[in-house]
Amino acid sequence: MLAIFQKQVAHAPAELNSPRSSAAKPKNPDEILRDFHALHPIEAFSTSFGGGAALACVAGHARNGLSGYERMFCGLDDIYCVFMGRLDNLSSLIRQYGLCSRSTNEALLVIEAYRTLRDRGPYPADQVVKDLSGSFAFVVFDNKSGAVFAALVI
Repeated sequence: MLAIFQKQVAHAPAELNSPRSSAAKPKNPDEILRDFHALHPIEAFSTSFGGGAALACVAGHARNGLSGYERMFCGLDDIYCVFMGRLDNLSSLIRQYGLCSRSTNEALLVIEAYRTLRDRGPYPADQVVKDLSGSFAFVVFDNKSGAVFAALVI
């Protein structure tokens, strides 16, 4: 999974700054996506948004805890989610959020959880993630507000 955001969209935590010399020119988002697709020419998927945001994913590999799980991408009301893994309690969460179970997958549920978090705050983000049971990783990008919501649970 890969998420790229320009500084005007989201600021990275200081811990994610590269220890490389500041004299080295950083790659732009297009170069990063091109390299990502070159490493995974058959399995990679990506989508880009105006303002310097992009989401990408590739099938899991044996070295991580998400090996063999499906990856999903969906969007609803200008909110986009890349999801890899599984939710063990998907059925109960569908009922909890009042969704139609036939058309709801993990990625759509995560978007609904994000919308609930955004619209009904203050509701702690960690509580939303605690309600999700399973092994998964996701990145949600709200294209209207520029908000990013991400989690990894293995």
